[in-house]
Amino acid sequence: MKRREFIMLAGGTAVAWPLATRAQKPQKMPRIGYLGAGILAVKPNPRDAFMQGLRELGYVEGQTYTLVERYADGRQERLPELAVELVRLEVDVLVAPTSGAAKAAMDATRTIPIVMAGGGDPVGLRLVASLARPGGNVTGPSMMNTEIIGKRMQLLKDVVPGLTRVAVLANSVNPIHALFRRETEPAARELGLEFQLVEARVPEDFEPAFAAATRGKAGALIALDDALTYNFRSRIVALAAASRLPALYGYREFPDVGGLMSYGANMASHYRLAAAYVDKILRGAKPGDLPVEQPTKFELVVNLKTAKTLGLELSSTLLSRADEVIEE
Repeated sequence: MKRREFIMLAGGTAVAWPLATRAQKPQKMPRIGYLGAGILAVKPNPRDAFMQGLRELGYVEGQTYTLVERYADGRQERLPELAVELVRLEVDVLVAPTSGAAKAAMDATRTIPIVMAGGGDPVGLRLVASLARPGGNVTGPSMMNTEIIGKRMQLLKDVVPGLTRVAVLANSVNPIHALFRRETEPAARELGLEFQLVEARVPEDFEPAFAAATRGKAGALIALDDALTYNFRSRIVALAAASRLPALYGYREFPDVGGLMSYGANMASHYRLAAAYVDKILRGAKPGDLPVEQPTKFELVVNLKTAKTLGLELSSTLLSRADEVIEE
């Protein structure tokens, strides 16, 4: 090799070394923020379905991403401060599964991508411009649970003979519950039912709420979808049994612990789907371009043992429509 050629080769190699070093430098591990409205320790926890979804996509906590979690423990009023805290920690994507969490997250940031999982009616809450084109920094699957409140009332009317008055257990701090009320009033009128709103913002409100429903001579109860009632579902179900109130819930986990019926989208599947949104965003997709996916199926779960305890005769038609009948 000639001396001139050797110098040029050596110079080229010298330039290549720092480039190679830069190319091999490990990338920053993405930080996924998780703003839970409920309690981390509750089981089953929908957060576990989200984590499972990430694992199925090849994500390993501590190796391919860092999870930064904050929980409101069922107290909706804490969500705004927790959302601000996650924003200050500079997470790359913020998972805010419930409607209240998503609203708090959007109020805290308009730049960090936000992924919903279990919220309802994101257009009505002004979280997105439209389902097809969210347009801002919020997207994710929506359970669209406000639209089925009429169906839930119809189910109770079918099950409870002579039903004329329904108590609705709500949490005024949860922004989705105002939209629930908007759907509930016309649905009740159409079915010839009166509805009585009973409030539960903290666990200490449960007993007074059921006492108010009893005083108001409610013949049945609907518990609106909320992290608070989900976290304390065994207590809610026990109060419904003690009050002899046939009750319908949004999540199938209620009949699992003795609740009469549930009708709604499968929550675990939505949380797993939220992981796919996170994956797309971390790969460069913009949340405003990712359509909000809606449920394709609503599940009816019936606890036959509870129905018998309440003296209710469930029709064969209703039982045949149920996705699951719990008999023991």
